[in-house]
Amino acid sequence: QVQLLESGGGLEQAGGSLRLSCAASGRTFSVATMAWFRQAPGKEREFVATITWSDSRTSYADSVKGRFTISRDNAKNTVYLQMNSLKPEDTAVYYCAARIGIEAVGLSRRTSYDYWGQGTQVTVSS
Repeated sequence: QVQLLESGGGLEQAGGSLRLSCAASGRTFSVATMAWFRQAPGKEREFVATITWSDSRTSYADSVKGRFTISRDNAKNTVYLQMNSLKPEDTAVYYCAARIGIEAVGLSRRTSYDYWGQGTQVTVSS
């Protein structure tokens, strides 16, 4: 089992920045890839970014490319999402996800991930 705990959400003005953290615990040695997804009210959960655990290969959704950066600190078993130039349409609950087993980059489907955090709310005001 892998447990994921997100933090760092909050209320920010458009154009501002926030950094989300996702701390993994449990069988972290089995983690191959981690990702961030988000879900806005009334919408499907959508892919934001992913990073491979061993060599930090990254992939982003077009909607956040150039504004968001995913990174990881293996020593702390933590993944981060630095969000800059925030827009009101970035408002959502942000979820951390972990894939165990085979490492792969660019996995944007929810079904590719085995464990999920509880989510952290990000609200961007205009």
